[in-house]
Formats: sequence, structure tokens, C-alpha cells
Amino acid sequence: MTGPTHEEWSEAQESTTVTVDGHDLEVAYRDEGPEDGDPLVFLHGIPTWSFLWRHVTPAFEDDYRVVVPDMLGYGNSDAHDGFDRSIRAQEAMIGELLEDLGLGDVTLVAHDIGGGVALRFAAHTDRVERLVASNIVCYDSWPVEFISNLGLPATTDLDDEEFEAKLDFAFAEGAYGDADPAFVEGMKEPWLREGGKRAISRAAVATNTNHTTEIPYEDIDTELLCLWAEDDVMQPIEYGERLADELGGEVSRLPEAFHWVVEDVPEAYRAELRSFLTENTSSPGGGA
Repeated sequence: MTGPTHEEWSEAQESTTVTVDGHDLEVAYRDEGPEDGDPLVFLHGIPTWSFLWRHVTPAFEDDYRVVVPDMLGYGNSDAHDGFDRSIRAQEAMIGELLEDLGLGDVTLVAHDIGGGVALRFAAHTDRVERLVASNIVCYDSWPVEFISNLGLPATTDLDDEEFEAKLDFAFAEGAYGDADPAFVEGMKEPWLREGGKRAISRAAVATNTNHTTEIPYEDIDTELLCLWAEDDVMQPIEYGERLADELGGEVSRLPEAFHWVVEDVPEAYRAELRSFLTENTSSPGGGA
């Protein structure tokens, strides 16, 4: 399955304005599939944007209403200075976005810090019917050193070549084998715009472990699948196993995959996601 280019992905996005912490902020998102379809909401992490899901979401758009936002400060959402990018703020954004789109109960499919957002949202509402957690941050599993270092003020002073090399390293290091150049190019593009160094620094410094250690995990009542790359060293599978054990979920291990699991094994990922959705809902199935 060939996914869209990052230009095509951006062109298909819509936008709306949400209010978080008193700031009116524009959120870019894709909204595809039947309007009355069972809603699937996909959440990315750092330092990615919704383009992360290029090989996954198109396969579900015939049967589900698929919503894929850019987090605040990421991708084509507002990324100027002066507002919080933490997962606490992103949780508020997701609530506002779902209200704006008229969505009630949803399935959340999340990666990296998007998973921290999903866990907080699930703990504080009863609107998450199903949660698919893929190499997410939880408990005290984060931040990782590379991201913490991006949050230092020196990031904004890097010359363009050094900054791009750091991004190349991040997207190559998280892949199993050679990263697809189209993936790396697409992931880098928003950060290479004017103000991108400052934007990624603000996003990185907002990674706050307290925002997952404070979650009342016992309040999360949802069907849970930890769909996890078993070779990830940034978010080890032991955290997924702990989460599944505490929440009464299941773990599906995806071999030959690192942190960018949806890039490494998209066919296996789609198949496991499709199986979980059809086993836990009366919504349509279909091929992955």
C-alpha cells in the first residue's frame, strides 16, 4: 500500500480553532470516511505529526470516520510561541476538537506522547470505548534523553545543517533498518520552516513525566490493546505489558519493529488493528 506524500497529506487537512488555557489556537486535522461511521481518532507523538499515520489510516476510511489531528505546536497546527504543548494541554485540545466535530464515544489509536494524551483523556472521561496504545509514554517511561536535549535553549541557536542532521538521526534511529526517505522528508518538513527550531524546542521542553505519573490509571475503563514494537528501546515493551496488566488489556508484540512501528511494519499493524476493532465492535470489518 502506497501512502500519500506529505504535500498530499497537508492538502487534505482541514482546520478549526480550539481554546486551551485561554489561547485560541488553530488545529489542523484530517477527517475522512462516512460522517456517521464509528470514529477512530489517531494521535501522534514527538517529534512527528499526523503524517506518521500515512500507511495506516487510509485503509480504514471506507468503514470508519477517521480523524487524525496535528497536536498543538506540531505539523500544520499553530506552532507560534506563547502556549503550552504538554500532554495536559493536548488532552484539552482533543476534548475541544471532538466537541467541535460532534463526536461522542471514540476509539483512540495512539503512539508515543499521543498515548499519554489518550490515557489522560480516558481517565478523565467515559468517552473512550477502545484504546490502541503503540509504544506510548506511560508511568515514568519518558522523556528520552534525545528529546530532553532538544528542549535546551541551544536548539534555537543550531545552524540549519546541524539541526537537520539531528532530525535525520531521530527518524533514522527510530526505524528498523533503513528509514524510508519519504517518511524522513515528510517528518522533517514542518520543523524546517521558519520558527521550526523554536517550535520543536518548546514541544520538547513540555515533555513532563508528572503528567503520566499522576494519571489515575484505575479510573480507565476501556477495551485496551497494547500494539507494541517489541524491539523499541525508547519505549520498551515492558511498559506496555505493565499497562495491559493493570488495565486488563492485551498485548500484541510486533517483531522487527522499532519506535516508528507504523512505518516499520504497516501491513502487520493494520491487520492487528483491524482484528482488534472487529472483535470489540459491531462496526464493519473489511480487509486491511
